[in-house]
Amino acid sequence: MIPLLWRYLRVVLPAVETELFRWHQYAQTIPNPLLRQQALSSINTKTFHCQGGAVFAASRYADPRLLQFIVAFQTISDYLDNLCDRAGVFNGAAFRQLHQSMLDAINPAESQNDYYQLYPQHEDGGYLAALVSQCQKVISTLSHYDAVHADMVRLVGLYVDLQVYKHDQPDTRVAQLKAWFAVNGSGTQLFWWEYAAACGSTLAMFALIQVASRQAEPKSIQELLAFYFPWTCGLHILLDYLIDEEEDIAEGDLNFVSFYPNASCAESRLRWFYCQAKQQLPGQQEKSLHAAVLYGLPAMYLSDPKVNQQKRHAMAQRLIAAAGSTSANLYKLCRLWRWKTKRLPRG
Repeated sequence: MIPLLWRYLRVVLPAVETELFRWHQYAQTIPNPLLRQQALSSINTKTFHCQGGAVFAASRYADPRLLQFIVAFQTISDYLDNLCDRAGVFNGAAFRQLHQSMLDAINPAESQNDYYQLYPQHEDGGYLAALVSQCQKVISTLSHYDAVHADMVRLVGLYVDLQVYKHDQPDTRVAQLKAWFAVNGSGTQLFWWEYAAACGSTLAMFALIQVASRQAEPKSIQELLAFYFPWTCGLHILLDYLIDEEEDIAEGDLNFVSFYPNASCAESRLRWFYCQAKQQLPGQQEKSLHAAVLYGLPAMYLSDPKVNQQKRHAMAQRLIAAAGSTSANLYKLCRLWRWKTKRLPRG
């Protein structure tokens, strides 16, 4: 795991900054003021998401172009999340049309659509189309993408459904999510909001793209999916909601952790998700990569200053302790990294 972390810190993270700078420069040229504001905001405030997803580009087996896909695809996700969350729009049909871009992005032969057709704001200067094209360009070069394509379509489809229902009218969105869960996730051991959380993660998609550049047996792909969905993906987004709970409530956003009856239940379920994921850790040549993802999730999220701001330090320490020594060491590293980056002068 140490060589992987070294490549991640010394090679991958600087490359993420370079890619994001390129998209930031493009976003500054967007003609529509609201779209420009949300595109820039999604990059400025959600860099963390691209940095986290980029761990898949740190593997020694990773295709060099993988990072371009991860940054572009995650930037689409973050940008559209802002358009659904922060623009005062509540229109499920418009949100689905916007998110068609994510489905097009994973289908290299697909012609692009008018993604803003039903959205009240238009004229992004080709920004979203350029992000989609970047993803399609990378995927078209992956020699074994056919082996993961169907699973990618399923996962992205679930992600799109979630974004549509989650951002719809506040008085109907919970009912829509429950009905959606009854059709898609009722056979699981999950609460409806836990299933929704698992569908909101891009980690499984990046893991599939990572193996698409090399030959992989169908069995190993299914083992990979069993590890990520719903367990690692669910843990990912539930931790994200845990540290954002007060902020989301203040903004009127739907927060899945808030549906637990109390903090003790939330903590218990997070530990359960972690244990389930650990049991499914795939025993293949990339085990160290997927272990780094699992052990790194509690470390990365629970080292966020928002944990202390919400007086959840004790809960965080118990969760880190339950995750084991590797997570504890990564937690210390994440705290040091946050402290150092906070002190860096801004140019």
